[in-house]
Amino acid sequence: MKRAELIAQIEKKKSVLCVGLDTDIKRIPKHLLNESDPIFSFNKAIIDATVEYSVAYKPNIAFYESLGDKGWSALNKTINYLNRTYPNVFTIADAKRGDIGNTSKMYAEAFFETMNFDSVTVAPYMGVDSVRPFLAFEDKWVILLALTSNAGAYDFQLMENENGEALFESVLKKAQKWATPEQLMFVLGATKTEFLERVRKAAPNSFFLIPGVGAQGGSLESVLRNATNEDYGVLVNSTRGIIYQSSGEDFAQKAGAAARELQKQMAAILF
Repeated sequence: MKRAELIAQIEKKKSVLCVGLDTDIKRIPKHLLNESDPIFSFNKAIIDATVEYSVAYKPNIAFYESLGDKGWSALNKTINYLNRTYPNVFTIADAKRGDIGNTSKMYAEAFFETMNFDSVTVAPYMGVDSVRPFLAFEDKWVILLALTSNAGAYDFQLMENENGEALFESVLKKAQKWATPEQLMFVLGATKTEFLERVRKAAPNSFFLIPGVGAQGGSLESVLRNATNEDYGVLVNSTRGIIYQSSGEDFAQKAGAAARELQKQMAAILF
């Protein structure tokens, strides 16, 4: 997907919402366990109920690969359903891959060619030769980890060099030499609100994937006031706050209502 196409979807839906599909077999409604593929049945219902309000979907790959062949099958059905039924939404493989040489190339082919995701999350720790293979695919995106929402982010990401530059800022500045904002996004945790302006200053033209709003305590208003740019520049992810609103047969309806409420809040601030 091209950047202009993503922006067009944001403007059409008046939303920067990304729905996380971290689908846990232990948490989905019990009645779905009678389905031939409970994970896909859950995902399909969530997607259909929320797609009016969401511009992106982000399956966390760990929730699928933990189930072996059945999980991978459900993931493939999910991405195929999105690409076939809602081809204008942006898809993210939240895989956090990152290795060198042929290994990264194989990861990239898996998510971009075999499964046809629009983007994949990538870890930058091993440097440019672990990221470059993902950048070789036209109209596909790398979403590079920069400043994450977890408590352990303080272990390394906030370490400063002799010039007072934090490691996450070094990652942002260096990575922008590898690719343009047409192909490179960054992960920015919503719980790190005190750093939002610093991140935007370091990458003024880039899109940010922002997890941590809602269940993790991040402030939607703070994110939208401090991390956006003239092209909106953010995809705000919500997972538990949407997909697990109900464990009953009304789970999809409740998910749709939660997504609609977030979209309303986004529209009120951004449009």
